Amino acid sequence: MDPHLVDLAEALADAAGGVIRPYFRAALAAELKADLSPVTRADREAERVMRALIARHQPSHGILGEEFGLENADSPWRWVLDPIDGTRAFITGRPLFGTLIGLLHEGVPVLGVIDQPVTGERWSAVRGVKTRFVGNFGGVVGTRACGSLAEAELSATSPAMLGAALPRFERLAGLARRTCWGGDCYAYGLLALGQIDIIAERDLKPWDWAALVPVVEGAGGRLTDWDGRALTLESGGDALAVGDPGLLGAAVEALRGV
Repeated sequence: MDPHLVDLAEALADAAGGVIRPYFRAALAAELKADLSPVTRADREAERVMRALIARHQPSHGILGEEFGLENADSPWRWVLDPIDGTRAFITGRPLFGTLIGLLHEGVPVLGVIDQPVTGERWSAVRGVKTRFVGNFGGVVGTRACGSLAEAELSATSPAMLGAALPRFERLAGLARRTCWGGDCYAYGLLALGQIDIIAERDLKPWDWAALVPVVEGAGGRLTDWDGRALTLESGGDALAVGDPGLLGAAVEALRGV
């Protein structure tokens, strides 16, 4: 991986954080997009500043962002941006959100950053290299060993995102030790620190998962779809993360109802 691309990813996170922090717990209007998800001025301004930096330093690269769509679609390199993953948490003053910065090469996630600009925590990863974590609260990168589903801490952002697949999730939850709700991308960072064992979610877009794949896998875990297949731009939107790769088969079986 070209170190300049890693430096650019870090610069994008710094720039987005500089935009987002002044808006946190401030009076900020939220609009509803066509899919009924909320968006704020902070989301849009943070994505604009990241796009401007990419255009300045890597003008031939593609960009896919949640707020402003796709440009340079034919480039083999594509930055995938979610300026605030967890806007609902952001607008209610909870620091369980983050900026997601992913880089795909020929459709494969090769670089990822989860940045929490309020708590000062950042997970950075390059494909094939151990995930790096910097934070005010400590924490050692590395998923934890978990011998069975019965010992596993399970997480998902919201029951609403599961839709008709909720009974499938409930089968998995019935086998796990506990289920906790909430977290968006922050939960995947906690999985990379060995605090959570499994995350099963639905209705994710590329900007929701592209940055997460290198972070989770660089910490020793796996991130796939609910059938255990690698996530691609053609995936259906379901995501299954496990800290201990040995849990993947059992989790897939539970989600299938086998």
